[in-house]
Amino acid sequence: MHPKQLLDACTELVKRTLTFEHPADAVVSRFFRENRNLGPRERATLAETAYTVLRKKLLFEALAHSGSGPRERRLAILGFAECLKEQSGKEPKTRARDGFDSDSFVKAALLPQEFKWLKDCESIQPEDLMEAHRHNLPEWLVAPLKAQLGDEFWALAASMERSAPLDLRVNILNAKRSDVRKELEKAGIQAQPTPYSPWGLRVDGKPALARLDAFTRGAIEVQDEGSQLLALLLDAKRGEMVVDFCAGAGGKTLAIGAAMRNTGRLYAFDVSGHRLEALKPRLARSGLSNVHPAAIAHERDERIKRLAGKIDRVLVDAPCSGLGTLRRNPDLKWRQSPKAVEELTQKQAAILESSARLVKAGGRLVYATCSILPQENEAIAEAFSAAHPDFVPLSAGELLEQLKVEDGDALCSGGENGRRYVRLWPHRHETDGFFAAVWVKKA
Repeated sequence: MHPKQLLDACTELVKRTLTFEHPADAVVSRFFRENRNLGPRERATLAETAYTVLRKKLLFEALAHSGSGPRERRLAILGFAECLKEQSGKEPKTRARDGFDSDSFVKAALLPQEFKWLKDCESIQPEDLMEAHRHNLPEWLVAPLKAQLGDEFWALAASMERSAPLDLRVNILNAKRSDVRKELEKAGIQAQPTPYSPWGLRVDGKPALARLDAFTRGAIEVQDEGSQLLALLLDAKRGEMVVDFCAGAGGKTLAIGAAMRNTGRLYAFDVSGHRLEALKPRLARSGLSNVHPAAIAHERDERIKRLAGKIDRVLVDAPCSGLGTLRRNPDLKWRQSPKAVEELTQKQAAILESSARLVKAGGRLVYATCSILPQENEAIAEAFSAAHPDFVPLSAGELLEQLKVEDGDALCSGGENGRRYVRLWPHRHETDGFFAAVWVKKA
């Protein structure tokens, strides 16, 4: 595709994502379905341009004031140029063989005055920018993050403007991490063991996985290392009765089922039958037969009542703001609001309350989110502990130590010794932002 045509397509995609009527990943997927002639590299450029604009929206909108032409095109130009520069840096050998030069490619897409404007924008130094244009976060989100992190806030803000690495979870039911790593290497894919999860591999770049034998036979699944650690923390054993209360598309469900060695009974509950449908092909690939997906009407559904006091371990991966996933879903910071978060905290408290009824004496309860806001995390956990003296808080640091997670204390915070909760941050741990609290029900 000619650079001008590619930029025009980027402009249209940027325009669609900035309406915020639907999640950005759904908008991008629909755009690709409507334009099936696009090649892999063109798709990568389109998607990354749109995501770059979402990540740096405040800065790009400020710079766009000095340009001319339609606003969406100016924003797309800034995202397009940055995206191509990054792609060129990440794929030097391939690009060199193709004779690719990102600056020349961008210049071919632009009018002369647009190229001059772009170069003027690129010459601005970060230290000359206003604070909001450096962090590119909505103002309501800045204060709670600064309160938690202090000067570390800027490292978090910078990490949120980068795309997340691609993490895989090796299915320990039918594969070994070392063997899968060698298999990927033979296919030309470099992967390193994840630093914390014993099941994970971190892959260089964004290779196509769907046609790999390792993928089709269920030896690997795409799953962020942080998400793997939450499943590990549940520590489900062979033959137990386990519930994944908000299973969604089942990433953690599959990890838990494999940890149970395909024994016992693992219920995957969710209020969205549509999300559970997405679990079915993954479940078929995994080789697991101990997983039982079930759609429920709400957290007080009759299915839940029938299992009250019978379950060994319950994972509550609660619906949340998702603000820990801004590297993957940068539109969330513009689609969420303080009011929406407040409504979510009420739902989180209700779901945790209902799910706790499932746990039998001596059983384990894990509450988790992919949020970085304390009101969705520590506040919910502490309120639950205060209201339920029959649930004893466990030290996440001690549990990770027992599970032989290397440097597990670095993943924890809170409590007298800083080991009470799992607290994962993109800038510290290269995972999505996650939180987890653990309790055992008194015998």
